[in-house]
Amino acid sequence: MSQLRSLRHKLALIFFLITAAAFSAIFFGVVPQLEQSLKEQRLNSLEDEARAARPALELPFVGGPRQPSRKELAGRIAAAEDATDAKLALRDWQQHATNERFPGFHPVGEKDERAPFDENLARRAIETRRLQRGFGTFRDGQIGMVAQLVKSPSSNPRVAFYSRDFEDVQETVSFVRNRVLIATLAALLIALVGGYLVAARLARRVGRLERAARQVARGHFVEPLPATSKDELGQLTDTFNRMQRQLRRVDQARKEFIATASHELRTPIFSLGGFVELLQDEELDEETRREFLETMSEQVERLQKLSVDLLDLSRLDSGSVELHTEEVDLAELTRSIAGEFHPRLADHHTELVLDVPDEGPSASCDRERVAQIMRILLDNALRHTPDGTDVTVSASRYNGAAELTVADSGPGLPAGARNKVFERFYTGDAARGAGLGLAIARELAERMDGRLVLQTHTDNTAFTLELPADGNDG
Repeated sequence: MSQLRSLRHKLALIFFLITAAAFSAIFFGVVPQLEQSLKEQRLNSLEDEARAARPALELPFVGGPRQPSRKELAGRIAAAEDATDAKLALRDWQQHATNERFPGFHPVGEKDERAPFDENLARRAIETRRLQRGFGTFRDGQIGMVAQLVKSPSSNPRVAFYSRDFEDVQETVSFVRNRVLIATLAALLIALVGGYLVAARLARRVGRLERAARQVARGHFVEPLPATSKDELGQLTDTFNRMQRQLRRVDQARKEFIATASHELRTPIFSLGGFVELLQDEELDEETRREFLETMSEQVERLQKLSVDLLDLSRLDSGSVELHTEEVDLAELTRSIAGEFHPRLADHHTELVLDVPDEGPSASCDRERVAQIMRILLDNALRHTPDGTDVTVSASRYNGAAELTVADSGPGLPAGARNKVFERFYTGDAARGAGLGLAIARELAERMDGRLVLQTHTDNTAFTLELPADGNDG
């Protein structure tokens, strides 16, 4: 049963059913319409031929009401039948009973029952004095009928009743129907075999993707799958290959992050443990004890930063970060955050240049998150540049957006690192961080409908935070 539910069987069955539906529509829809159309054409032709044969039936009466002989009348009827390729019954209408006849239609000349005759159609021809047509049956066969009023030497109306069988139409339709049946069987066989082959090929490609996905789900990456076509499956294969490459990078970054986090945690923890043991020595002088406490404070600060970064990353992934959008003066916020870094700037022997106007620009954003991004950018500039490197912070408005830029005059970023600095866990120097700050900053910027842009050269690096400008800011 599981095999019957496979993709190849389903696709082959779909091809089969579509072909069957198409030929069923031809067999049950087109063929009957063809039959009816041929019958209509035959009846139209009989009408035209009956009109053409009418003068021959009326010719004996031209010049006087002479009753033609039976032989002459029989000849006229035979000639009309030959001309119309139909059977002809010539009948006079007797409206009232007489000594010799009862009311009704009576044959002209010798009585001949070999030709079909429909009294209702003949009466309508007499009443309307116009040619009437219709369909009927005669001896279990379908016929087309035409009733035509013709002149008579007597006072009784006379009707020429033509009938044509549809045997040739039936033969034609039967031939077409048989050919359609043969074509249907051949098409169904081709659809079944061809559909199965096509479906089998598609199923192999889908199965290959499924097996590869299972391997990736188990954590075993495979070689990129060949994309042999540009159809939907080919695009799916390309997407799978890109996904696998991204997962491979994430997995590698995860492993590197675990190693980095382990190092980041182990080093300060072991250091703190060692300093605690040293502080327990009562013979330490006060100056050494104070140095140990300062170093321990740095290690604690390092642990705090790592734990905060991990917590922020977890909140971003879970979608639990709440944003409170308001109008924020970036110039005032820049001066406030820069004041927090005075001790770090002094230790780094760095001069911080603030290039901000007295008022504005204003941005529509979350104040605390913008402050967090600015702290990350300033910390990044001080952490990854040599001592004494100048840092500039500027705020402006450009092209309808509020911009906040942190630039340093350091050596810049290597070419290979420029496309990776915003990736999680990436760090050019594992000893100086876990590589989470810029990834968090970029994601926060995007959550506020902004973006974080990098511009780097051999002698400087600048990170620009672009945010939607407040509508009231001129």
